[in-house]
Amino acid sequence: MSSENVRASHILIKHQGSRRPASWKDPDGSVIKNTTRDEAVAQLKALREDIVSGKAKFGELATRHSDCTSAKRSGDLGSFGRGQMQKPFEEAVFLLKVGEISDIVDTDSGVHIILRTS
Repeated sequence: MSSENVRASHILIKHQGSRRPASWKDPDGSVIKNTTRDEAVAQLKALREDIVSGKAKFGELATRHSDCTSAKRSGDLGSFGRGQMQKPFEEAVFLLKVGEISDIVDTDSGVHIILRTS
């Protein structure tokens, strides 16, 4: 059923509690291992505010700041259905309307803001 598939982009900020405390931009995890969850949340909130206020575009910030390899695609995760993402991420995406940006979403990977694109 096509209504069960969504497309989304996200910005992931990892922190010392992330299941894999390393990323494409911090391969040895030296920054991530010294970033608290609260610091990661504060960084994401500031990025979200810049997007919502029109100071910056979601994709540009994802490319610069996201710890996910999807940063190379402006945060685009492509199309996916239920059961393909971590539960908190999935639940947040399916509650969003197209064009909406989530509040902070916590997963085992770190903290995210999510933009539903279709």
